[in-house]
Amino acid sequence: MEYNPCMDTRGLRSRGPVHCAVFPGTPVSVSLANCDIEALVQPSPQQVEAYELYLHLPDLTRLWRLKEFPNWKNERLVRPALHSLELVFRMISCVLCDTRPYIYRDEWLRRLESLINSQLEILSCIVEGDDEAPTSTLSNSCSHVGTESVVWHKSGSRPIVSRISKESLLPRLASWRTAQNVSTRLHFAIEGHMARAPFTLGLGEPNLSGKPVLEYDKVCTPLEVYACRQSMPGHPEDHTLSTVHQIMEAWLEVASGLLQNVETMVKEGNCELAAKNCWIVERVWKLLMSTMDLLQIMDPDDFMRLKEELAISQDEAAISTKHIGGGAYCLRSTRLRKITKGCKDLRLLVPKVVGVEADPKGGPRLQEAVMDLLHSHGMSTHVAPPFRRPLAYHSSTIHLLQAFQAVEAAVRQFYFSYQQLVIAVMGSGEYKATAQAEVSAADALSQIYFEPPYFPSLDGAKTFLGSYWHNNPELEEGAIMRQLMVEKTSRQLNTGNSSKASSVDANSGSGDSNKADTSEERAQKPSRPIQKKQSYATLAYMYQGAMGA
Repeated sequence: MEYNPCMDTRGLRSRGPVHCAVFPGTPVSVSLANCDIEALVQPSPQQVEAYELYLHLPDLTRLWRLKEFPNWKNERLVRPALHSLELVFRMISCVLCDTRPYIYRDEWLRRLESLINSQLEILSCIVEGDDEAPTSTLSNSCSHVGTESVVWHKSGSRPIVSRISKESLLPRLASWRTAQNVSTRLHFAIEGHMARAPFTLGLGEPNLSGKPVLEYDKVCTPLEVYACRQSMPGHPEDHTLSTVHQIMEAWLEVASGLLQNVETMVKEGNCELAAKNCWIVERVWKLLMSTMDLLQIMDPDDFMRLKEELAISQDEAAISTKHIGGGAYCLRSTRLRKITKGCKDLRLLVPKVVGVEADPKGGPRLQEAVMDLLHSHGMSTHVAPPFRRPLAYHSSTIHLLQAFQAVEAAVRQFYFSYQQLVIAVMGSGEYKATAQAEVSAADALSQIYFEPPYFPSLDGAKTFLGSYWHNNPELEEGAIMRQLMVEKTSRQLNTGNSSKASSVDANSGSGDSNKADTSEERAQKPSRPIQKKQSYATLAYMYQGAMGA
């Protein structure tokens, strides 16, 4: 059926489902199969505005994009990452101060501590080798009482002290009796994760190596972050919901800067550094999954009450919900949709990375070049007949292509996990379509998850490379597993013979041993050689152009 842009999608819905092209057994709504999903999943302007006002995103965005240190390239990446740390510190303080007797406080603290460790791991990867960050060196005297701590003290010399942040919440938590264990573990986590960085954060960690300390208060401005706090009276889960989404938005801002770095480095030909940034993007997506999973610990009754008053429900008339259902609440984030599209657009960099322009007629030129790259492990330099020019590859090129597909997998995992989160937190009814919604949350999120591969040339190259080795007559399919089974049988026979030898006489034992040896010899006989597959010659001939053989 030909697609008509003016076609009514609600009329199409009644015609029943079709099957997904990627996963044939998966039914997909006819409306999604024939319509532009990018236009349908767009939330209304009222939804976007309400979402941003609720999270104080205009103020946070202004803080994230400040340029206080012109010579520091990583400033736009480090600043939102530090803000997310402070937001988690704030959540820890709120959990400890929560007076509700029915919350699962221990699990909250475990999850938040794990989240901080993940954030520190990504932050340390970003600042690794960063010598441009604004830092202060250790001093031999205390100039500000209460802001320094002794790092180490040599006998006969003055103590070496390190500056501690005045505005961060973590040093204050260390003075709370109920937070001493948590703060101690976090201090050692900072010490461990920042070991690869040329500086430390200055939040009260031991700093046993005596490294320079980041100007934390100038970079992070914790007090301004705390001012962007949403807390409605009478709604105990309001702070949780808003802070979780603020953390998500902060790391999406980090991902935006990383994607820009990847594009710049690919154009400069620095595949190694581009691969590093791309792998960090993949970790950011996994961090977002852990962040959103915090919503599962919220009290159901308190959250449902808050959800109704915030008009998250798709039946709410206060804010227009004619575009998507409330179950796809994450799609109201402009930054999330932008980063998702940016990750898909990484496919446009593949020709530049491989060094071969895509065939405008749809030929397999790019796919064959990727096959040649993968088969040579990026370590060979030769002349490939289809291209008639020398190809000088490097292993970092493969690392970058692998990182591209890892980002794709992480994006799909995020949206799939969000589907399950919606069902667990809001119930399956919120996940389905209503008469007011053109596209349900299930349709919108499933479409993102079941989209075709972002990198078809990489996908096809790996598919044909697998077929090449599958049809190689020099390889025996399943040989390793058969050898393992032979060794297992041999061990069982030896164990059985040992037990029998202790209960029978020497003659019968000798006979049993001979039988066992005969059985063992039969088990160890090599299997009949597999006939060479006829299709190998044909496949090798087709593959010859890309292999240069």
